[in-house]
Amino acid sequence: MLIFRQLFDPQSSTYTYLLADPRSRDAVLIDPVFEQARREVALIEELGLDLKLTIETHIHADHVTGAWLLRRRLGSRIAVSARSGAAGADIYFNDGDRLDFGNRHLTAIATPGHTSGCSTFVLDDSSMAFTGDCVLIRGCGRTDFQQGDPSAMYRSVHDRIFRLPDECLLYPAHDYKGSTVTSVAEEKLFNPRLGEDIGEGDFTGYMRNLGLPHPNKIDIAVPANLRCGEPEAAAAADPSVAEPDWAPLTYTYAGLWELQPEWLEEHHAQVQIVDVREPSEFNGILGHVEGAVLMPLGELKLRAPALDKARPVVTVCRSGARSAQAAVMLDKEGFGKVANLAGGMLRWRSQRLPVEGME
Repeated sequence: MLIFRQLFDPQSSTYTYLLADPRSRDAVLIDPVFEQARREVALIEELGLDLKLTIETHIHADHVTGAWLLRRRLGSRIAVSARSGAAGADIYFNDGDRLDFGNRHLTAIATPGHTSGCSTFVLDDSSMAFTGDCVLIRGCGRTDFQQGDPSAMYRSVHDRIFRLPDECLLYPAHDYKGSTVTSVAEEKLFNPRLGEDIGEGDFTGYMRNLGLPHPNKIDIAVPANLRCGEPEAAAAADPSVAEPDWAPLTYTYAGLWELQPEWLEEHHAQVQIVDVREPSEFNGILGHVEGAVLMPLGELKLRAPALDKARPVVTVCRSGARSAQAAVMLDKEGFGKVANLAGGMLRWRSQRLPVEGME
């Protein structure tokens, strides 16, 4: 059984795909997005995976790849097409090359047209293929920049992708309508641009008259992606990717920072501890952490101005669920240093850490 996750970046409507071998835990990530790198790291660590490769279907014009960030954080290698023109990669693959992860592999097949270096990745059993911007769901990528060529795209689809088994699932790099997956058979029948009955002349004429504006981020994204996502020197310290340094925090796939009980027990006087349970719980069977301030979740937004935004805040509840919601709420209220107590008071008590207010 393959480990598979389809991830989405709403800003650029980009899909990122995580595939892993369940035995070795070796993983690959297809088309990661710079702004989502922290999310990807959290998911990979939570699933206990070892990211071996990040793989690009092409040089993107609408977002910057997260490949460089992930290599810096996880030691993964960057794989791009030898035809891409990108510098700084670890692997430059060609048509037909295998990209291994554990006992599984993807085969790269050249599918130029959207750009000259576009590739599709076919899973070893031909059950899945990742088409980048070549075949989209009931559509295709544009062909009017970055050495795009509608005739090349037509041949890529009809001679390469449509030669895969009809039941092969196709996963695109983007979708703008909420669709997630299609199949070779579906696109042969229903793709209004590239279906089996549509000739090359009809397709090329259609594509040469789209009249689309250039992508908003093309002047930023393309140069950055030709460096595999490595920022220029002035941008290397981008605070959006900086790690908090006030405590040893863990970023979860749910999108929040968590703190372990042992650290809080030793440093409780250095932070503001906000317990968001009800009063009966605060002084109930589990007790509360020394120095904690009771602010029930339903009252938190109203009472949050009493907290000091310059000092870190740790949110606490029974299990970590309500306090996770509280941490998100405080972050939205402008508290820049917020973490949830992992496992809540249940974990705190299970580790026999000191409490106050027990019945």
